[in-house]
Amino acid sequence: MAAPDPMMRYETWPNLATMFFEKAAERGKKPFLWAKSDGAYKPLNWMQAAVRVRALAAGLKAQGLEPGDRVVLVSESRPEWLISDVAIMAAGGISVPAYVTNTSDDHLHILGNCGARAAIVSTPDLAARLFPAAHRSDSLEFIIAMEPTPMAQTGGFRLLSWEETLESGAAEASGIEALAAELNRTDTACLIYTSGTGGAPKGVMLSHGAILCNCGSAYDVLSRLGLGDEVFLSFLPLSHSYEHTAGQFFPVSIGAQIYYAERIETLGANMLEARPTLMTAVPRLYESLHQRITRGLAREGGLKERLFTRALALGVRAYEGQDPLSPWEKVVNGVLDVLVRRKVKARFGGRLKALISGGAPLNYQIGLFFTALGLRLLQGYGQTEASPVISCNPAADNRIATVGPVLKGVTVKIAEDGEILVQGELVMQGYWDDPQATAETIKNGWLHTGDIGEMDEDGYIRITDRKKDIIVNSGGDNISPQRIEGFLTLEDEIAQAMVYGDRRPHLVALIVPEEELAAVPRGMGTVRKAVALAVERVNKELGLTERVRHFVLADEPFTVENGLMTPTMKIRRHKIREIYGAGLEGLYKK
Repeated sequence: MAAPDPMMRYETWPNLATMFFEKAAERGKKPFLWAKSDGAYKPLNWMQAAVRVRALAAGLKAQGLEPGDRVVLVSESRPEWLISDVAIMAAGGISVPAYVTNTSDDHLHILGNCGARAAIVSTPDLAARLFPAAHRSDSLEFIIAMEPTPMAQTGGFRLLSWEETLESGAAEASGIEALAAELNRTDTACLIYTSGTGGAPKGVMLSHGAILCNCGSAYDVLSRLGLGDEVFLSFLPLSHSYEHTAGQFFPVSIGAQIYYAERIETLGANMLEARPTLMTAVPRLYESLHQRITRGLAREGGLKERLFTRALALGVRAYEGQDPLSPWEKVVNGVLDVLVRRKVKARFGGRLKALISGGAPLNYQIGLFFTALGLRLLQGYGQTEASPVISCNPAADNRIATVGPVLKGVTVKIAEDGEILVQGELVMQGYWDDPQATAETIKNGWLHTGDIGEMDEDGYIRITDRKKDIIVNSGGDNISPQRIEGFLTLEDEIAQAMVYGDRRPHLVALIVPEEELAAVPRGMGTVRKAVALAVERVNKELGLTERVRHFVLADEPFTVENGLMTPTMKIRRHKIREIYGAGLEGLYKK
């Protein structure tokens, strides 16, 4: 009798909660979620996690949660995040992840836009930004706090503890799996908020089937690596659609263990502790690791640096194939596998099957660097509106300069203007309570990505440009430049501004000073100081990823006459970049 096709499970699971419960029953007491406690990683097994999911789901129901109610989730990555996310869905609710960097105004927008009935928050620090928005919300009825959290202001909502909610739900938990089984693939699982061209974040509605489809597609690509008892190191925010699918639900679907990294400063140590077999991250991480490795070697110098440089050079040539290695160089390259590449792999835990890069475009040189050092780095492409992965490079034919071929179950075509259009179960249901934006993005069943690309004869996609102005930094965050530019130009000292930072670690800006200020001789430093104070004021009102780190002053205002503005008074970004691009890029060397 033939073994069942694992891909069939992704097509037959009715929803994400049922998938979780099935995997928990299969894995039982095997370790599942690992988090730091008293300086060491300690596990929660699958059975324990399932008990908590059932109890929390029943506790939510006991508080009056109804099918389709939205529950905002504000937490750093930790076991309780996954438990909350699945429990909300199992109770019939819609999970609404929120970034831990959100301001109170950001929270207020999300609460008001989705009409959230409840929220779950982890720490008192995060609650301090959520509570002011909750007090102003018309819909929010209760908040569950994972940790003891005082409430400075009373009224507006009920505050419950994590423990009492689980305890209250324990008696009714037995019926949760049956309740969850009634959910369909077409039911909305979550709202992932992402910035739009107007600046206000929009809630992307993703169905259970969309995320299951994405998980199945990921399995089709990664199963060729030989999947077994896999270990993931979760580093990205789980409120990001990439980590939500690829770093949480995909590992659940294959019964993998998940370690939660502490923070960027401890990531190297966490890799050695977790020894992951698979890891998803954004280009920003790989850029940071590249800098650390090269700077460390430059400090050491000597034979170690020379061996590393030789290994890198031969690895690049071996990958690109334009200058084939001689027989002797092949021998040397093999020796360098032992002397250099094995040590590099050990810094990542020693058993990585693949690093997956997504969320933003990967610089070819960064991808080539890790590939030449023997680490398999597979670049993919997607967006939140596609749950989020659309394509990914396979291990057998990894073409770093591309984002790989289209995933199984996904259809892509290139429009006449070069825009990438996507169709399939992975496509979002639309933007929450925004039919106009939905109609502008999904036309005749096709998701219009806003990205310009081309597809080669083998089906590999190459992204060549962005049709829309949204900045995607190297951390994978979507940022609306118009929103930040609007704040900057509200300051008396600033007449015009253009924010810059696509594929870069942070934002910089080109600024045109206010007319009278611009007339002051630049050499005195008065203009730069005044603008700097204005930028500092604006930054205090922005989220961390939206802040402008450095700026350069423009030589003249943007006008229709000099070609830097359209007749409808919109700045011509590409023209401005042609003139000031070198100066803006130079700001990243500071």
